[in-house]
Amino acid sequence: MDRSRLRKAAALTLAAGLGLSLTACSTKSDDASTDANGKVTITVDCQPVGSQKELLQNWNDDVAEFQKQNPDIVIKSVSVGEQCNNPPDFTARLAGGTVTDLFYGYMTDLQQVLDSGQAKDITELVGKDSVPTWDSVDPALKEVFTDGGKLYAVPVKNYSMGLVYNKVLFQQAGLDANNPPKTWGEVRAAAKKISALGNGIAGYSEYSAGNTGGWHFTSLLYSQGGQVLSADGKKADFNNAAGKQVLQNLKDMRYGDNSMGDRQLLQWGDLLTNAGAGKVGMFIGAPDATQAIVSQFQGKFQDWAMAPLPGQDGAAKGTLGGGEGYFFKKDLTPEQVKAGLKWIAYQKLTPGKGQFDYVRAKPQNYPVGLPQPLLFANGSDAQKQELELRKANANVDTANFAIFEATPVPIKGEPRNAQAIYAVLDAAMSGVLTSPNSNIDALLKTAEEKVNQLLAAES
Repeated sequence: MDRSRLRKAAALTLAAGLGLSLTACSTKSDDASTDANGKVTITVDCQPVGSQKELLQNWNDDVAEFQKQNPDIVIKSVSVGEQCNNPPDFTARLAGGTVTDLFYGYMTDLQQVLDSGQAKDITELVGKDSVPTWDSVDPALKEVFTDGGKLYAVPVKNYSMGLVYNKVLFQQAGLDANNPPKTWGEVRAAAKKISALGNGIAGYSEYSAGNTGGWHFTSLLYSQGGQVLSADGKKADFNNAAGKQVLQNLKDMRYGDNSMGDRQLLQWGDLLTNAGAGKVGMFIGAPDATQAIVSQFQGKFQDWAMAPLPGQDGAAKGTLGGGEGYFFKKDLTPEQVKAGLKWIAYQKLTPGKGQFDYVRAKPQNYPVGLPQPLLFANGSDAQKQELELRKANANVDTANFAIFEATPVPIKGEPRNAQAIYAVLDAAMSGVLTSPNSNIDALLKTAEEKVNQLLAAES
């Protein structure tokens, strides 16, 4: 989730001027069909919310240009607020059948989308003809959205997690911003110094609600060399030394050192709001977390840098990777699927266009130069084009990500049924962060039992 993934908590709003009510997300086919003039209409969600003025303008400009180039296609954009940033809201819309024709989901969402019966098999319609850069897209990302040899979504973003830190607070606390913590012991020591600055500053901040706590528990567990599920995916595998160490580290910082601040039960927007206000010294996140801090939460690019995820006593043994894609609603016609693929190719998968329009983004309050989204395979034509454009238009100091890029940590994917598991693990994270008397063994045992019940119910 960052889950690149932009996780902005927002009210359900619509972009001014588009005049599309949320009823357009319904499963009624008369809102998304081929009209008498041969025009194909499709609804697409996750249009930027109104508060993201430049991102919203870019999106609307892209829609206008795309429709100019493709006069037989009509794009109806829908901003559904939390659905695109908050997993429980997505699940509710999925269960209610109110998804748009093209609907955004995390890489962890494939199973629940399939279980809902809402997705269309697009295998036979995706290729170089419909998505010109398709051969450049990393095969591993395509595989994430594949089940039984059938493809159900097109990947549009990919990420891996590291340690995001505020260089200004490091300097104020007497820390070397060019030598960030490499172990969780060093994170703890740095957090104590940063929190000692006072003024409501948390040396280290962490999520523990809205599935985000379980998401981060997973990345922290990977850093310890652990895994959420057994190799066969049938049992929980975090109630062990690795899982206990994750929670013990957090409990020690929260209550032993008081370096994580008093406010807990943070979700995505909560933590980044604090970060944008200069109240967070460190947290784990993907490179685009800095993008969100600036474009949505009024922070400054130059304040932030990124390092690899720390390990317990040395280099991290793993880190979490993931991302997002667009699914296609089950009842779409082949013409609508082809139209949707054209739109995704234009807005999400073409160097120099849409999310890769770095010339446009450079003068805006939007970072160019981040090592993300990692959509194209190394050495592929599209990857080379994207990298050249990124370097030529960088408006952030790429040195801030140099350590992160130069010291890659092995990436592990998210577990099967990730969102349901994350919801369970939220309780373990919130437990150690809200009670000094929390029992780590009991928290993990309870979470283990619930995850095993969840897995058993699906077997």
